[in-house]
Amino acid sequence: MTLGKKIGIDLGTANCLVWLEGEGIVLQEPTVVAVSVDDNRVVAVGNEAKQMLGRTPGNIRASKPMRDGVIADYQVTEAMLRYFIQKVGRQSLFFKPEVMICVPAGCTQVERRAVLDATLSAGARNAYLIDEPLAAAIGAEIPIGAPSGSMIVDIGGGATEAAVISLGGVVVHKSARVAGNKIDEAIASYMRKKHNLIIGDQTAEEVKITIGSAIALAKTKKMEVKGRDSIMGLPKVIEISSTEVTEAIRPVLNQIIGAIKAVLEETPPELASDIIDKGIVMSGGTSLLRHLDRLVTREVSVPAHVAEDPILCVVKGTGIALQNIEKYKKNIVKK
Repeated sequence: MTLGKKIGIDLGTANCLVWLEGEGIVLQEPTVVAVSVDDNRVVAVGNEAKQMLGRTPGNIRASKPMRDGVIADYQVTEAMLRYFIQKVGRQSLFFKPEVMICVPAGCTQVERRAVLDATLSAGARNAYLIDEPLAAAIGAEIPIGAPSGSMIVDIGGGATEAAVISLGGVVVHKSARVAGNKIDEAIASYMRKKHNLIIGDQTAEEVKITIGSAIALAKTKKMEVKGRDSIMGLPKVIEISSTEVTEAIRPVLNQIIGAIKAVLEETPPELASDIIDKGIVMSGGTSLLRHLDRLVTREVSVPAHVAEDPILCVVKGTGIALQNIEKYKKNIVKK
């Protein structure tokens, strides 16, 4: 029997997912923390804190401690990690768990060290890091050890990670700090410019999920959006169409496609021919945007398809890597 549990965490900009050895995925909550301003005490984490976003009184601050896939607020991230580790590791009070966290392949050594330090401070016995595209590929059941090229594009809340993997390692990768959150911002900005309507992040996300599409829909969808009039300052309701949302988010989608093209341009020809045969696998929550796979296929001339359970790919892969540390040790950083 091993002392302490093994915990895998997908520390995402929008959502945190936690995998526990022997139980699988045990937690999926938004990456939001509410902190009391007076004594810096954590008031709420996850779903409870997300409901407070934009609705807090002066003495409580609800914030997202991760930005563009990396830690923006170290202390709040540590508090959140401690909350998750304690919540799922409740069975073993005396033994500290081994924790593996995935990070964007493009993050700096300083950013990596911050994640390791925060994990150890939050109560881990050992902390491991694995690159997000690799974890996503393992979770999407791509045979990464094979001597042929596979391409994974992980589009989360804060960053897009595109990578070509062969023989168990990343051959070429590109990170673009643009993903789901930037799409929400583009929608909010469009509403302000076009309709003089100020809306919050959660409303923008709701618009994206309800009627957002990467390609104009054959049958236009519409929805009512509530917010504040930027000129009069009074509450206002307008109707917006899916065509307008497609127009608003197009510049952000072009940046995501730019990252995919940049990887393909640097891919060795032998691996490029493998990718044409196998296609591009897409994971991460933003890959669920309507027709995004069709847009990628059209723009890069390589078939793209969304992995099964794209939101869970990274955390599943983190769990598999943690259980098989010897097999993946060359791709893992330990502290």
